[in-house]
Amino acid sequence: MKILSIALQKNGSLIGPSFELIEAAKSLGGEMMTAILAENAEPLANELAQRGGGKVLAVSNAALKDYNDQVYAKTLGELIAKYSPDLILGPATFYGSALMSRLAAKTSGNMISDATGLKTDGDNVVVTRPGYGGSVVSEMVKTGAGPLFVSVRGKSFNESKEGSGEVVTETVDASCFESGTTVKEIASGSGGAVTLNEADVIVSAGRGIKGAEHLALIEDLAKALGGATGASRAIVDAGWAPYSMQVGQTGKTVNPKLYFAVGISGAIQHLVGMRSSGTIVAINKDKDAPIFNVANYGIVGDLFEVVPALTAKVKAAQG
Repeated sequence: MKILSIALQKNGSLIGPSFELIEAAKSLGGEMMTAILAENAEPLANELAQRGGGKVLAVSNAALKDYNDQVYAKTLGELIAKYSPDLILGPATFYGSALMSRLAAKTSGNMISDATGLKTDGDNVVVTRPGYGGSVVSEMVKTGAGPLFVSVRGKSFNESKEGSGEVVTETVDASCFESGTTVKEIASGSGGAVTLNEADVIVSAGRGIKGAEHLALIEDLAKALGGATGASRAIVDAGWAPYSMQVGQTGKTVNPKLYFAVGISGAIQHLVGMRSSGTIVAINKDKDAPIFNVANYGIVGDLFEVVPALTAKVKAAQG
């Protein structure tokens, strides 16, 4: 089986899920390849090779500096046609999901999104993905012709730290870099902070914080833990937090190692976005709040007392 993982970069640096995909590919065995597109792909390709990316296919062009659906899909389409991989892995990020679905349509392939597990069963690849807010877990196998495209949820695999690889400099037809749209600028609202999709730790706030002025309590704990700050839809709708922080059915689906739900009751719309987290800690003064049904650890208490005390303990432990 030939496996191609698609690494993505932002501002000339590889994003964490790129290395998680290499680890996912390793778990399946077979012939490994990794594709990286960038304005200058060579240093990124070397990093991928040193961390086990196998045959790293590097394409460099000024048009690849920032993500562009058309340009990336056409460029990767040529690489897929040349190497004929059986399985293509991409990150289930905003850009990754858009790219994978476009590639699947372009190559008449099969698509499975938001996978949390991969394994082989004979010649088949079995893909595990959650559904119905994580209350149902399905195992899916490709049945049609063509390659299989799988977008993998972040934090489902560890990052590959080492391994062997070689860099292959690739060229594609110049028409691949032509597009009806031009990316002028990509602006981030995170201000350099850890993003929800990349965070190992997320501290999310709900209506229990009582007002936007108290969001700083949650942000302080998240910062102390080296994590990101999330929010329920209720406080986003109330204008207490921006939509970019929303976790849930109409926000982001996250998969951190540790998730704090602070002042969040636990409506199903929120659980859809976070219930696959490794460890869930709920802080709520209502002992009957539904969030405790999915939490690994629960603290029944006033968040205005618990959160500052917990933040102080974390800071003290760090010296």
